[in-house]
Amino acid sequence: MSDSQLANAITITLLLFLATVMIGWVGSAQNPSIGEELIKLFDKEVASQMDGKNPFDMCVKIFFNNLEACILLFLGGATFGIITIFIMSLNGIVIGAIIEIVHTDHTPLFVAAAILPHGIFEIPAFILSGAIGILLAQSLIAEWYGKGDAAADARRFGRLFILYVLPLLVIAAYVEAFITPVVIHLVA
Repeated sequence: MSDSQLANAITITLLLFLATVMIGWVGSAQNPSIGEELIKLFDKEVASQMDGKNPFDMCVKIFFNNLEACILLFLGGATFGIITIFIMSLNGIVIGAIIEIVHTDHTPLFVAAAILPHGIFEIPAFILSGAIGILLAQSLIAEWYGKGDAAADARRFGRLFILYVLPLLVIAAYVEAFITPVVIHLVA
């Protein structure tokens, strides 16, 4: 894997994520019931597992929830990228819909305060995990045609995951549990 291959995979993943955020945002603006249903799904699957009473517990739950998503993005490459693309797209659509719904009741500053403090770490972790998943899919396809070694590539991708994604997820979980609520409170 070359640096340009990683850069290309990151670009593809970022563009997919941004496109699906826009789809979620526009779809929710056009039909608010879609956004409301996505928020209910988010509340049921993610937010309901976290009580805001104990920031340490919330930090741990956020970390493991995000770790699970990032592992699925990475290992989803073993499905020739189908699961990686699906999970990245679903996350983008949900985030876009949530931004639109929250935006209707709050200022853009509030929306930024709710996303940016931890998002500057969490979103790159998701993008990198998705990019690694795409590279894994490419590696499997290359091996299928006798032009690669997917197992060796998977080890290199795993090291990237451990060296870059895990630290980003730890920082993002800490910021989301301890800092983002303070920032939201300051702008609310």
